[in-house]
Amino acid sequence: MRKAEITALGELAGDLLAAGGTVVRDMHEGIAGRSFGALGNAAQPARVVHDGIASGVYAAVRLGLRASASAGARAAALRAADDAPLADTPRGSLALGALNGFLGDRLAARGSELALPMTIRRDPGDEAGPRVAVFVHGLCETDHAWRVTRPSYGERLRDELGLTPLWVRYNTGLHISDNGRRLAELLDELERAWPQPFEEVTLVGHSMGGLVARSACHYAALDGLRWSDSVRHVFCLGSPHLGADLEKGANMLSWALGQLPETRAFAGALNARSAGIKDLRYGSCVEEDWRDRDPDELLRDHCGDAPFLPGAAHYFVAASVRDGPLGTLVGDLLVRVPSASGRGGARRIEFEAGNGRELRGLNHFDLLGHPAVYEQLRDWISRADRRRS
Repeated sequence: MRKAEITALGELAGDLLAAGGTVVRDMHEGIAGRSFGALGNAAQPARVVHDGIASGVYAAVRLGLRASASAGARAAALRAADDAPLADTPRGSLALGALNGFLGDRLAARGSELALPMTIRRDPGDEAGPRVAVFVHGLCETDHAWRVTRPSYGERLRDELGLTPLWVRYNTGLHISDNGRRLAELLDELERAWPQPFEEVTLVGHSMGGLVARSACHYAALDGLRWSDSVRHVFCLGSPHLGADLEKGANMLSWALGQLPETRAFAGALNARSAGIKDLRYGSCVEEDWRDRDPDELLRDHCGDAPFLPGAAHYFVAASVRDGPLGTLVGDLLVRVPSASGRGGARRIEFEAGNGRELRGLNHFDLLGHPAVYEQLRDWISRADRRRS
């Protein structure tokens, strides 16, 4: 771990401890406010004294918590060696991926060393061929998530179909549209530096990654970026095109907590989850879905579906943990089949007939490395190759 990362972790720990103190303060104020309110005007002098003392005490506690964590981290950084960055180690990458998923927008806004920049990587030794497969991971993941089984999907597509795998790593706490726009720009920069123009681009996204891939295609077409003309396939594996029920539940819970002064502090803490997570409530892909909107508004779907990229085939793979009513209810434990397939009541994502597959007995993370998923990807790509030959 680098010294700067240790310092940044200390600052973050201090902020989180101070935020915990704020929750306790706000809960205290809510309880005290109800009590003083019940006593009426006669209690106002006592309330003024109480509020002044409490405010000073909580401010001192928050300042002390923040300062002690920051000072401890700086002391540790002075004694530490400048080792490899956290993001370059599997465990560090896993931790940073989770941290960025929950707090990535705030980390990026403050320029923290812990905020993951978007990168595209090619495995050492792989040729820079004209046919590329771009893998985009999901929420709280990094590109290491695609290595849950070996060989990975990308390695098998390289060996069996001649596609060069490219691995995207990004800050999943940012808005999906921001990541989509940045991915579109990076692919444009990559193609300009590639030894030859892209002849065929395949995008494979897991969960949030499928929405980021769709967003990137949208912005690439909007900006006239050349690589978008080469996109042939866009695969969405367990992507919540119509939203994720867990995020909808969090939205409902935070709204309910905000209705009482005693619990309002917990609503504020819950609402601190990242912009990327909130985008999953209804599958927001473009900036217009969230711009000038209240991100904590109760269950309002403002998403207008970004059109599919012309000339590219779009596919979904949905999963459920089992057959029957339970499978219908819980889906793959994070995304239900109607959302992953785009078949909703009020909204529909128009995947072509034959461009979707539902798999039973798989959970959300099985989609990252299951033989049945790979065989379906390969079959769809091979089918298109046969049609063009």
